Parts: sequence; C-alpha cells; structure tokens
Amino acid sequence: MSQRPFVPGGAAMSIIRTVFLVAVLALHAFAAGAVEFNKISDKSSIDFIYKQMNVPMAGNFKVFSGNLVFDPAKPNAGSARLDIDLSSIDTGASDADEEVRGKLWFNTKAFPQAQFLTTGIKPIAPGLLEVNGKLSIKGKTRDVTSRVSFHQDGGNAVFEGALVIRRADFGIGEGIWADFGTVANEVQIKFRLIATSVVQKK
Repeated sequence: MSQRPFVPGGAAMSIIRTVFLVAVLALHAFAAGAVEFNKISDKSSIDFIYKQMNVPMAGNFKVFSGNLVFDPAKPNAGSARLDIDLSSIDTGASDADEEVRGKLWFNTKAFPQAQFLTTGIKPIAPGLLEVNGKLSIKGKTRDVTSRVSFHQDGGNAVFEGALVIRRADFGIGEGIWADFGTVANEVQIKFRLIATSVVQKK
C-alpha cells in the first residue's frame, strides 16, 4: 500500500505560519539589537556659533577624531571620546584663524587639543538621548550636558546635538579679548556625528 506525503491541514498550516512569523520577528529583533556603532565617519562635523559686536558669526573645526561605543539596545552602556584639533579651526578668515590659535585664545602650541569624554548616556524619549560628559580646553575641565537626537540611516547611526559653553570658563579670549561686549561669552557648539558599525556583536 503506497504512502502519500503528509500535507498539513488548514489549522496546522496556520500554526506553522504563526511559528515561522514569530521566529522571523525574533531574529530581526536580535539582529537589530546586535549592531554596535563604534567608528566615527569623516563625514561628521563640529561647528560653532558666537556673536561679535552682537553680530552672529559661525565657524567649524576641520580635524577631529574619536572613539564611540553605542548599542541602540543598550544606550546606557554607551560611551564616546572626541579629540578636537584646535589648530584646525576655520572662522572663515585666515587672519582670524591665526589670532584664535594664539596665546590669548586657544594657545594651540601649549594646548593643541580639546577633549570631550562622556560620563553618562540616558534615553529620555524615542530617538532622544541626554548625554553628560566632561569638556577639557586649555587645561580646564567642565561638566557639560547635551540633548542628542539619534536615528539610523541605513547602516549608519546619526547623532545630532548642541550645547552652550562660556568661553570665560576655559580662558578662551583673555587680556584685551576678555570684554564680552566685543565677543560674547556664550558660544554654541553644534555637532553631527555619523557612526558606522565595524563589528557585529555575537
């Protein structure tokens, strides 16, 4: 007597499809949480905005590097370090660049880099993080906090945020430049960091 292959009935097929769908979703969730972003792309940017004689001015730092560890599934465990080459400052005018590299401003010969180190990362809303850290410029370190938006763009993670610092806290602009009527004390730092994943967590 010949045996015919077993063909599941409607109810059995429904159960099989459900189990398969659950397995696929579980695998997708695991894969999504398994990505760790840990390399900062050279397409990232760090800009600043300040006022000179009450006129808004802008510039950026062309050279910076850093280390990043960020798993979207475990944002609290993330960390970051940024080293900014202060001599790479671009104010839009070469004579101004030379001035701010000097002793009264950044004194880049003695203090070539600024550094930012995270001390804590906390999710406060979907796609929004509170990042705390320590910013060091000219041998002075201050605690800073920034709200940072986060989203994934293909295989990249994009972090965007801003914070306001007071140049007097770091001795940026001393002597004749200490007058806030000429150059305002507050400076806004804006950043857009694009990170890639070079390691797939197991």
